[in-house]
Amino acid sequence: MLSCPPDFPLVYASMLPTTRTLRLSLYTLLILTGAVVAATFAVRHAERAALEEDASRANQQLALYATSLHTLIERYRALPAVLALDPELRSALKGPVSAAQQDALNRKLEQINGAAQSSTLELLDHTGLAVAASNWRLPSSYVGHNYGFRPYFLQTRTQGTGRFYAVGVTSGIPGYFLSSAVTGDNGEFLGAMVVKLEFPEIEREWRQGSDTLLVSDARGIIFIANRPGWRYRHLQPLSDSDRAELKATRQYDKQPLQPLAYESLRRFDDNSHLARVETPDGSSDYLWESLPLTAEGWTLHLLRHPQIAFEDRRNAGLAAAGLWLALVFLLLFLNQRWRLAKLRQRSREELERLVEERTRDLRTAQDGLVQSAKLAALGQMSAALAHEINQPLTAQRMQLATLRLLLDHGRVDDAYKALKPVDDMLTRMAALTGHLKTFARKSPSGLRERLDLAAVVDQALQLLDTRLRDEQVSTVLHLTRPAWVRGDAIRLEQVLINLLRNALDAMVGQPIKRLEVRLEADDQLWRLTVSDSGTGIAEEHLAQVFDPFFTTKAVGDGLGLGLAVSFAIIHESGGRLSADNHEHGAVFCVTLPIDQEAQLHA
Repeated sequence: MLSCPPDFPLVYASMLPTTRTLRLSLYTLLILTGAVVAATFAVRHAERAALEEDASRANQQLALYATSLHTLIERYRALPAVLALDPELRSALKGPVSAAQQDALNRKLEQINGAAQSSTLELLDHTGLAVAASNWRLPSSYVGHNYGFRPYFLQTRTQGTGRFYAVGVTSGIPGYFLSSAVTGDNGEFLGAMVVKLEFPEIEREWRQGSDTLLVSDARGIIFIANRPGWRYRHLQPLSDSDRAELKATRQYDKQPLQPLAYESLRRFDDNSHLARVETPDGSSDYLWESLPLTAEGWTLHLLRHPQIAFEDRRNAGLAAAGLWLALVFLLLFLNQRWRLAKLRQRSREELERLVEERTRDLRTAQDGLVQSAKLAALGQMSAALAHEINQPLTAQRMQLATLRLLLDHGRVDDAYKALKPVDDMLTRMAALTGHLKTFARKSPSGLRERLDLAAVVDQALQLLDTRLRDEQVSTVLHLTRPAWVRGDAIRLEQVLINLLRNALDAMVGQPIKRLEVRLEADDQLWRLTVSDSGTGIAEEHLAQVFDPFFTTKAVGDGLGLGLAVSFAIIHESGGRLSADNHEHGAVFCVTLPIDQEAQLHA
């Protein structure tokens, strides 16, 4: 047979704290992990909210930048159309331009350009040859150069107007070319009036801010930038046809085109996203806002470093962690309350079970005590009861002898007459012994039957009739009949016997022995009083008469349980038992509720 080693309990006991520590450590780790996860999500949400808010502000700022650029272009959009109507310009394009005409046209365009504050004004003939220009004095003069290959000239020739952004092939300075057709009297195409706009001022104005502003064309090539190193970078790959067209139009003449590498990290909408851009100064994250300029076919871009305050992220993280911990502690509190409630319920059920067991034990003990007190009362009455039975038995023997003689002499009629006293005595003995058997029976506690309290008094007096006669006690009865109550007849009879016996004991040796029993209704109660003409109860003993084992009788005359048992029986029946003195002795009062159901039937 296998047995555990002697130190097994110690090892097991030492394992319990370790297991508890591991469990607490695991719970703590889970709670802290949850707090970290909640804080992380909160920080990310705060970052996204801050980015979206910053993107909204950037979009508004971008609209202002677009308005300023659009206003600048619109200011000069009508200038070439107005100059195309000038009679002098139209007249010069109708035939070969002389040197004098060219000089006059140059000076006129120079004067107009100075007044309009545009970059350059130039007049092209029907072939695209510049016959006059406002920069005629400069080495980079446009005069004498042919610009028939430029898209804006081709547009003007076919559509009447043209526009095109390009790097000047003569000056090398980028600009926006706006052109309008010069027509003859018959509407024939004579040439084009061109105004060139450069954006140094607007770039300089944009450069004052911390944002990076870019303008890209339809191919995604950046041609305006307020930061060095960003211009002439393309945002999307260029196809072979794009490169061929750029070469033919010389739009970005002699400028190397390089891709702008970027990676979209988070997209907010079609024109707003967070991107990581390989800038000329290195990799950096930007909030990238785009705004299409439909009229020009361009796109305005605003790049801004994300403005996320450390305090906001910290506060969001702390708030989320605090909320998580509060939720966890609330759940732990509720779980603890639930466990305590279950423990209390279990304890309450266990207590109720123990109370039921103790109550059952006490009831059993009380029943035993009641039965013991009942048997003790019968024992004390046994002598009188034996006398009450022996007397009729002796008389019956004599009567039977008389009957035998009468029968022997044939006096049958006299014998029949002599049988009646014998029958009466037998009936009395049968009633007495039957009642003794009933009284001695152990009745169950808690019995609640309808009974007549006056009949109970009669039964108790019958059991004590012998002693009442022997001691020559004057009995006065005032009984209201019927007196319906709820209870156990045998136990109530035991109470009455105890009260009557105490009254008889109190009157031993008294010259006047008067026992009075009253039963009358008092409001909703039956009041039963037992008065004697004895010595009464000492005032110092009144509060103790119903205590178990308290007695003023001599040793051997009683255990002091009768009144205690009686008190318990009456209390169990819903009534009260009290003791007091009157001018000629003691009085015990029993009150029991009136059976209302019986009263209604009566």
